[in-house]
Amino acid sequence: MRFSPTFLDEIRDRVPISSVIGQRVSWDRRKTNASKGDYWACCPFHGEKSPSFHCEDRKGRYHCFGCGVSGDHFRFLTELDGLSFPEAVERIADMAGVAMPARDEQAEAREKQRASLTDVMEMAASFFQERLQGADGAKARAYLRDRGLTPATQQSFRLGYAPDSRNALKEYLASKGVAKEQMEACGLTVFEDVPVSYDRFRDRIMFPIPDSRGRIIAFGGRAMSPDVAAKYLNSPETELFHKGNVLYNFARARKAVGKEGAVIAVEGYMDVIALAQAGFENAVAPLGTALTENQMELLWRMAGEPVLCFDGDQAGLKAAWRAADLVLPAIQPGRTARFALLPEGKDPDDLVRADGPDAFRAVLAEARPLAELLWMRETAGGVYDTPERRAELERRLREITSRIRDESVRFHYQQDMRERAQSFFGAQRGGGRERGGSGQGGAGRQGGQWSRAGAAHRSAITESLGRSALVKRAGEVMSVKEATIIVALVNHPALIDDYFEHVEFLDLANSDLRKVHGALLDVLAHDPTVDRNAIVETIDRNGCHDVWERAVALVRRARQWPALEGAAIEDVRDAFQQTLHLHRTQRILHRELKQAEAALATDPTDENLRHLVEIQAQFRDAQATEALIEGFGISSGRAGRS
Repeated sequence: MRFSPTFLDEIRDRVPISSVIGQRVSWDRRKTNASKGDYWACCPFHGEKSPSFHCEDRKGRYHCFGCGVSGDHFRFLTELDGLSFPEAVERIADMAGVAMPARDEQAEAREKQRASLTDVMEMAASFFQERLQGADGAKARAYLRDRGLTPATQQSFRLGYAPDSRNALKEYLASKGVAKEQMEACGLTVFEDVPVSYDRFRDRIMFPIPDSRGRIIAFGGRAMSPDVAAKYLNSPETELFHKGNVLYNFARARKAVGKEGAVIAVEGYMDVIALAQAGFENAVAPLGTALTENQMELLWRMAGEPVLCFDGDQAGLKAAWRAADLVLPAIQPGRTARFALLPEGKDPDDLVRADGPDAFRAVLAEARPLAELLWMRETAGGVYDTPERRAELERRLREITSRIRDESVRFHYQQDMRERAQSFFGAQRGGGRERGGSGQGGAGRQGGQWSRAGAAHRSAITESLGRSALVKRAGEVMSVKEATIIVALVNHPALIDDYFEHVEFLDLANSDLRKVHGALLDVLAHDPTVDRNAIVETIDRNGCHDVWERAVALVRRARQWPALEGAAIEDVRDAFQQTLHLHRTQRILHRELKQAEAALATDPTDENLRHLVEIQAQFRDAQATEALIEGFGISSGRAGRS
């Protein structure tokens, strides 16, 4: 049976190649980077003891550097399992949940029709591009110029203009020999209450929508007239175009992910294009609707941890929560999402035009993990001052985490939520005891509301949050604790084996140290037995030499001797374990502090202010503990030796 390229592409796109190969091999834990869809194993085609077999989800390919075999999903099954090609296709289709095509003689005819329809869409795209540069495209060009899009950017995304005419495109295509049935099948012409079809897109800036192979399959049109009911209009569902299965800019972003290591999902065409012009070529967008499961699968094909970007207002938060509910059941080790909340009233296009690319980078740096967003949603604005209310929160958290299908991830989410709840309830009970008696040091209660001093404090915090809570603070500081952890890992690579699970997902506040951490993981992925000198060389090659030198100097000044070269390994392990524990505790408190800030920013109630003040006090206590313990230097009885 002959299968259409469209069908083969569809089932390949739905099934990561690692899912196929992972049924026959065991992935090497240290070389594999599941979050990037990058996997290593001992080759199943020839005997070997060290892993040289590599597969990459983003490309859908495998290759063995030992014996030279390579191929895709189907070739793996035909060569290793001895399946025929139709049997291999049937197995992948079953994994994808896609029915096999009917075995009829019309299959090839339909594929030929699809090919002819893509030719028609290409003609339409060229027509719209030409009209944008013509006399009737002057107003559209002025609009794009006012939006800050350069001619090069417009050309790169093949932007066009549909004239304010009922027949301009129809007549052009007819002159090229395109039948009216083909125009209708492409969604380029439409009937309403008249017997003759006419152009669907009129007086609109046109955004061609490519498929995963770069072929134009649909259009989006932005109305130039303010009187039009639909500001944005997409092509209808056609043989080529199924809106819920397509991401705008997918093909270009997939190439950029190889350089950036991440993918960003934003709301619309203009956001994607403005970000690309600002240097963020790894952005995609759904087509005027909320993300679908199939679109999330496409995002995960590109990166294990896509960043979903939403406006920082109430509508944006609600959209983020809907996306979180969509993502939650399907998360797996190395497959999740982060949520970036923009300053209120701004979308990515506004932000990069007004404040430049660094402002958007700051938003991405503050992206929240899925677990944090769910916790924020369930606790924001709530008062848990009775056992019944606390039990109700715990019940909701159990119900939410029970939706996760992956057993190991579900276990860790349940543990994480228990720890958050225990800390949260302890803070509320502690705060209640402090408030006992006659009041709070002069900031007492008056008629159920805080005094003027308390209200002024709340107003000041709320104003500060409105300005900066969702944007990364300038003048980033490198902490002694984080510098000590990174310097210890580089100088003593044996720690990585001892604490691999914590090291792999180390949560660092400092962006420079995150780059060094990334370089460390990168070199380990290629050679798990690497020594200190090779790690330092990789850090230098990755442009992080100055950061490394600054971290070492900071550790020396703080007298954190076990982190440096030459320390006894038993001293190193004891001190590192305690410092890592302190770091993880503080990062949990930091997350809770951000949640409390966000809750107050969106709902400035007395309870939210009280909770923020309590978390701030706990955070200050933890910082004071860090200053007293001084990381390695005092935390271990042997830590003073070198």
